[in-house]
Parts: sequence; structure tokens; C-alpha cells
Amino acid sequence: MTYNIHPLLVHFPIALLFLYSVIKILPLQKWFPQVGWRDIERVLLVCGVLGAFAALATGDTAEHLVHPNRQLVDAHSTFAGIATFIYGALLVGEIAAVFNTYKNRINASWQWLLRISHVIEAILCNKVVSFILALAGFIAISVTGLLGGVIAYGLTADPVAPFVLKLLGISLP
Repeated sequence: MTYNIHPLLVHFPIALLFLYSVIKILPLQKWFPQVGWRDIERVLLVCGVLGAFAALATGDTAEHLVHPNRQLVDAHSTFAGIATFIYGALLVGEIAAVFNTYKNRINASWQWLLRISHVIEAILCNKVVSFILALAGFIAISVTGLLGGVIAYGLTADPVAPFVLKLLGISLP
């Protein structure tokens, strides 16, 4: 017997990545400068991305067990993939930044990797780029959650759902 554990796994990555985006988008560093925001962001990002991969992996099983509207599932899956890709890219930037802090300990034969990680960090950890990616991720994960809610509970669960479905061109019977 196969169980649908997708609903059990999706809420944590949504919450963690949503919170990560809020921290990135709002000027919390200016409001609360004594807090180590970078460490908090990294923990939220690592746990959220790992959870997102688990949710993606169980989503296929859930799709075959529940058999919801095809258009709705495809849109949900697409936005989940986009969100995971965006947050994964942000995580790669943070991994590169951490890797670069150990540059003095890296063997000379691995210097090429250090040069690549500097480029990745320069691009993905740039304040403007990370802000735009966090905002795009925020939108993607919000739409993913909304579509998941429509799959699980129907149109009446969220008052914004009919507007978003119309915007995406999804019609439900």
C-alpha cells in the first residue's frame, strides 16, 4: 500500500522559505542590527531547500494517488519546480560564500574551484540579485501553496484562488 505523505512534508519548506524571503525582502538588518541574520537566513535556506526536494519527490506519488485536475497539478508542479530552483540557486550562492571563507586552507590544486565559487558568490550573494531572487521565490512559493490548497480543499479555501487561477488560465469544472 502506498501512502500520500506529500501533505505532511510540504508545509515546512513553504514556511521556512517564505520566512527566508520575508527576512531578505524587509529591511530587518537595519531594524535589528544586533541579530545575526546571515546565519538565520542560511539555516532557513538549507532546511527549506532540503524540505522542498522532499516535497517534490513525494509530489509525484501524491499526484498518482489523488488524481486531481491535470491543469491544476501541472501549474502546481511548475511553480514548485521554479521555487525550488530559485531557492536552490540562492543556497548555491551561500555555499560558495561559506566555501570562500576557507580560501586559506584550500590546496593549490583546488584553486580553480575557489575562482568559480568567487564568481558564484559575487553574482548570487549580491544584495540586488538576492533581493530579486528572494522576491521571485516568495511569489513562486506563494502560488505553489495556493494551488496546493486548491487541489486539497477546492476554491472555497482561499478567496484569492479564483483570481490567481484566472490569471494563470486554469479553468475548473
